[in-house]
Amino acid sequence: MIEVKNVQSGYGPVRVLFDVSLDVKAGEILCLMGRNGAGKSTIMKSIMGQLPITGGSITMDGKSLNTMPAHLIPKQGIGYIPQGRRLFSELTVSENIEMGLMTRNEGDDTREWVLDLFPRLRERLGQVAETLSGGEQQMLATARALCLRPKVLLLDEPTEGLQPSMIEQIRQVVVKMKAEGYAIILVEQRVDAVLSIADRVTFIENGKDIETVDASELREDSSRINTYLGV
Repeated sequence: MIEVKNVQSGYGPVRVLFDVSLDVKAGEILCLMGRNGAGKSTIMKSIMGQLPITGGSITMDGKSLNTMPAHLIPKQGIGYIPQGRRLFSELTVSENIEMGLMTRNEGDDTREWVLDLFPRLRERLGQVAETLSGGEQQMLATARALCLRPKVLLLDEPTEGLQPSMIEQIRQVVVKMKAEGYAIILVEQRVDAVLSIADRVTFIENGKDIETVDASELREDSSRINTYLGV
């Protein structure tokens, strides 16, 4: 569904990605793992058009994404939950959800669907986003992305700084989305959270995709994790 092929990208003259290739299919969770600064978030930003690529290609169902303006990429059905959530902090929960709905002209049915997924948000519709707890903000960021009714979901460190109960709620939603046929790319440092839900893991090191492994192999033998993530 999404294919990243030999992509090169970075920040101005600073090159971060060196011929990165990966792909994710419908109903699959691909996890990107690597040390801090390896280039995982840069891959996500490149897919979303927030960073221009200087080589390679990014396609979804055969359609080129890297030739599109960034504001058109979510309209193709790609939901993005960036690291740090990036909510409209001064708007209410309800208004943040409305912003998500506007992207692909979704209506009340989709609004009710995301609120059923996150009942706590229904209780806080009039509350300003910046006053929510960290876990509630993560729920809102995820709900806003799901308002697109996307085919592909990109999640960058969704459990960062959350308490275990919130982590489990986010995990359950991700598993549900997989079951409904979403293609999911997940950046996550929590090995336990990853191996319980991922289908494949791509290790990123120094801006390169070093190896892609079935998660089942890593559950049986964690030596690769120690190799790529150990200090």
